[in-house]
Parts: sequence; C-alpha cells; structure tokens
Amino acid sequence: MDLHIADHPLIAHKLTVLRDRSTDSSRFRTLADELVTLLAYEATRNIRTTSTTVTTPVAEASGTVLASPRPLVVPILRAGLGMLEGMLKILPTAEVGFLGMVRDEETLEVDAYAERLPADLTGRQVFVVDPMLATGGTLAMAIDFLLERGVSEVTAICLVSAPEGVEAISTKYEGIAEVTVHTAALDERLDANGYIVPGLGDAGDRLYGIV
Repeated sequence: MDLHIADHPLIAHKLTVLRDRSTDSSRFRTLADELVTLLAYEATRNIRTTSTTVTTPVAEASGTVLASPRPLVVPILRAGLGMLEGMLKILPTAEVGFLGMVRDEETLEVDAYAERLPADLTGRQVFVVDPMLATGGTLAMAIDFLLERGVSEVTAICLVSAPEGVEAISTKYEGIAEVTVHTAALDERLDANGYIVPGLGDAGDRLYGIV
C-alpha cells in the first residue's frame, strides 16, 4: 500500500479549522469540500490519459484527454457525500457509485446497507472518498466490493487517518491489490471507542447534524 500524507500550508490551515470543535456544520462542509479538492489534485496525478490533437484559433496543437473508460468516484455514505462535490470539481466527467456503510459503535464491526456500483469494473480507476480512515474496516469492505467487480487498483482519499487503519489496509491487501491512500494527516492513534485522536469527531454528525 502506498500512503501519501499531504504537505501543503493551505491543507494544514484548512484541516486545523476543520478540527476545531467550534466550527459549525456549514463551515465544516465548505472546508471538507475544499480539502478534498486539494487532496484530489495529487490523488489523480496518475490518472490514465490519451493523446489527442485539437485545433486552436491559430493552429493545431497536441494535447491530452482522460482515457476511457471514465474513472469512478465512490463516496461512502453518509459522511463521504460531503467530499463528493470536491472530487467532481477535479473529475467532472467521472461516474459516481455509492456504498452505504454503518459501524457498530460497540463492536466496531461494519455492515453495508446500500450498494450502487457497476457490475463490471474491470480496468476502471476507482477513487473511494471517506473522511476518516480509523480502524480500516469501512475502507476494507469498500475495497472488497470493488475487487469482486474486477478492480485491481483503488485510490482512497481520507481527510484524516489513524496508524491502526493504515496498517490494517496495508496488511490485508499486500500482494492482492494496489491500494493508495491520500490523506491530509496521519493522526496519533485510535481511542478505546475506535475514534481517531485528535481526529475530527464524528464527521457525519459534523457535516449534517445528529440524526
């Protein structure tokens, strides 16, 4: 597994405000959107392209366009929805799939309650977006869904990550799939409840309120 921790002053600034418990939901959504756009810029560095020629008002010019098939963006519901628009600013022509997952706060086990993905993803580049990589259970289940559909490489974009989650993903998919994680920060640890420390709190609740 390849881990990329962003090193940019704008990302550090936005993440600091995002962490602040006094940041309200409206500002939190705006910052999450801005952060994922910045992270996506680097996460798409190896996106597949093909050469083309266009005619400018002056002459022909060699250029580059995204290759087919189109990349797929998969937000993990519900918190991942807060990152979707930021991804689509970078990849407006991408297709979008959805995975709904919920974690049992006592056992920390993950269950899937919704899935909307193409049946065949062979050869597709897939970008999974979820604010938190904590235990790694949610991302692992998402990767498993994608592998069953023929995906061989997955790029995950997470606002903050825990060492335990990174290690779990690295160990599980070594020699099985090419997994890359882009994150704004690798935090200290998980607490006894499986929350990232210092983390952001519950990203879904901070984005949309407690429901």
